[in-house]
Amino acid sequence: MSNSVYQINKGINKPIEFKGLKAQYIWYLGGGLVALLILFAIIYICGINIFFCLALIVSLASGLFMYVYKLSHTYGEHGLMKKVAKKSVPDVIKSYSIVRLKKQLLK
Repeated sequence: MSNSVYQINKGINKPIEFKGLKAQYIWYLGGGLVALLILFAIIYICGINIFFCLALIVSLASGLFMYVYKLSHTYGEHGLMKKVAKKSVPDVIKSYSIVRLKKQLLK
């Protein structure tokens, strides 16, 4: 067995990157894989055929990998958080205090 050395950090003030995944997407992929492991254990204990279990988990895992890599390449380090935050910004801000100010100036 050969020893593998993985370079995780690329330098100062740069995001953590591992095999093309940046920042929080590493955690998303890890959490998804743990969830798939638990799902495999549950459906295996229920007595479902092992080949069906493996086919299901492998297909879900490949979908998870493709989705997380797509998110990482599309949004980058902070883009997904910015997209979620943008939904909470209102479209229009109404201010009625200017109307009162105009009335006071006209008097």
